[in-house]
Amino acid sequence: MSKQSPQSILRPHAEQEFAHELAALAKADDRERPPSWKLSPWAVVTYVLGGQLADGTVISPKYVGRRRLVEIAVATLATDRALLLLGVPGTAKTWLSEHLAAAISGDSTLLVQGTAGTAEEQLRYGWNYARLLAEGPSVAALVPSPIYRAMEHGSIARVEELTRMPSDVQDALVTVLSEKTLPLPELGSEVQAVAGFNVIATANDRDRGVNDLSAALRRRFNTVVLPLPTDIEEEVAIVERRVAELGAALRLPTVPAANDEIRRVVTVFRELRAGATEDGRTSLKVPTGSLSTAEAISVITNGVALAAHFGNGKLTSADVAAGIVGAVVKDPVHDSVAWREYLEAVVRDRSDWTEFYEACREL
Repeated sequence: MSKQSPQSILRPHAEQEFAHELAALAKADDRERPPSWKLSPWAVVTYVLGGQLADGTVISPKYVGRRRLVEIAVATLATDRALLLLGVPGTAKTWLSEHLAAAISGDSTLLVQGTAGTAEEQLRYGWNYARLLAEGPSVAALVPSPIYRAMEHGSIARVEELTRMPSDVQDALVTVLSEKTLPLPELGSEVQAVAGFNVIATANDRDRGVNDLSAALRRRFNTVVLPLPTDIEEEVAIVERRVAELGAALRLPTVPAANDEIRRVVTVFRELRAGATEDGRTSLKVPTGSLSTAEAISVITNGVALAAHFGNGKLTSADVAAGIVGAVVKDPVHDSVAWREYLEAVVRDRSDWTEFYEACREL
């Protein structure tokens, strides 16, 4: 396999993209570190929320939110309790879990992605069936899962969308989290977790196909609920920063950031999420989609691509209209009605939204 250059990778892992920041933090960090941690809890929080080191190195913020929530999450991982990041879609659960793993273990890739088809073997271990048939059960024939490898090395394992997994698969984690061991009955042995091992899981209770966690499993997690941005200024700032980062990563032609269009998209999403206009005077039908900050970022990034390749190089209402309609109208029946009513009752009457109204009407 040919070696890829860093410039050719579409999405570097957090520990690759921010290697210089992690190295600077490790050099400046003189606080006590838990077993197997690359940084102290203080340095992990600084890496996530940003700051400036004594040598002048600027640590960019990876997550915008309440500091106390991040401190609670990091403190949890320094104990024997696993961490569950809970929130509606688009609250940066995956983003935060990746950066926490990168800062603590230097490796964010020990990941199990939860789906309806996730099997228990993906949480525990599988087998190389050619060797299993030829040699019988042995350590050499065993295929370790990311959690198995995290236990061996004292690292952080990540389980994304835990509630997407069938309940019986979820419960494969109970013994791992309570006893810190992974039984290997076929070999008459077990894997015992090295100090530093822990699990970060993410979950939401909003999407379809969610399987509730059993009481036994939920008790083994400390839960941190990640909220949506509290005000429009915070959400606009998050969208602006992430759009700029994604544009650079995707090597999109430069398009000047249009704060007015970003603010408009964020306003639409916030009003439809809340079921009322910002002034509280008009009640609105709430669409079935989450209309999260992540979707707002996607809408603006798509608009930037349209403006760069098919427009005049400036982000306009026409560039974001197609993306915002697609984000809002997930259910052709219910959401179409909600969107049309919002356009006619709210957007049409805003004098500075005329271009946006016309662009959405055309679609």
